[in-house]
Amino acid sequence: MSDKVLLDYGSGGRASQRLISELFLKHLGNEELNRLNDAAELAVSGRIAMSTDSFTVDPIFFPGGNIGSLAVHGTVNDVAMMGAVPRFMTCAYIIEEGLPMDHLEIIVASMGEAVREAGVVIVSGDTKVVPRGAVDKIFINTTGIGEIIVDPAPSGDRARPGDAVLISGTIGDHGLTILGTREGLDFQARVESDSASLNHLLIRLVRELPEVHVLRDPTRGGLATTLNEITHSSRVGCHLDEGSLPVRPEVAGGCSILGLDPLYLANEGKFLCVLPGEDAEKALEIMRADPLGRDACRIGTMTDENPGKVALITRLGGKRLLGMLEGEQLPRIC
Repeated sequence: MSDKVLLDYGSGGRASQRLISELFLKHLGNEELNRLNDAAELAVSGRIAMSTDSFTVDPIFFPGGNIGSLAVHGTVNDVAMMGAVPRFMTCAYIIEEGLPMDHLEIIVASMGEAVREAGVVIVSGDTKVVPRGAVDKIFINTTGIGEIIVDPAPSGDRARPGDAVLISGTIGDHGLTILGTREGLDFQARVESDSASLNHLLIRLVRELPEVHVLRDPTRGGLATTLNEITHSSRVGCHLDEGSLPVRPEVAGGCSILGLDPLYLANEGKFLCVLPGEDAEKALEIMRADPLGRDACRIGTMTDENPGKVALITRLGGKRLLGMLEGEQLPRIC
């Protein structure tokens, strides 16, 4: 193959077949995908969770991952937030003519590694090559399907007054990493994306505590925006404890310099868990037993005060309302 992606690789002819067989099937191949049918035959039962997403992150490589692994993590996590076991994925690549072939192979290889770690199978895919300037390097679209294992499934409209609000770890890592890499900033300490598949931890959690009311991953818009969405859907209020919010010192320092608020920065390997207050300690025990949840903590409580509002209880005891993110704090974050 050429050392760069050529328009011919998207033609559907011999070049396309070489790209599929020598690169995509090399890293993503499995019994179903290798058949190269127009559609996949899937064996599923019961209730299904399905999610689709598109990834346009800039830069496509960053500390802690790249667009390939991120596409898997983001889709796997979205399905798992429904209390579902992610099983199948599709992926579609839109590639700019001229992308170095070794860059494409790194991305596809990391996607293959990510699906194997998550225990998910890519069953269908598509590749398009477009002229220079039609896209920026590479965009990836994915769809995930999973089998829901709890009834009722966690949902953004199920939060209740008295519920505990837990977070699985530190916030703002991904957002600051993307910004720093994009702008070439040096924070004097390594800042790395938290991008990861959370499904194994989430499935253990809902199997042991089936009364989990809400699971959400605070990606674009960050923690504050996600909590606003939950309080609006559930018609409850939320009190957040500022002193309990887990933020790495290097992230806090970077945000301070740049005038950013970690509450509104994207996360790609963390989740919010809202469940009855009496189950909070058990949930934290389960989360902290997993490396991806070792920094889990309780950060707030759902209340019947001011439905639809999120209030930050400051270290001095005051209250500050946290609204949804206004405008685009950082575009192309995922």
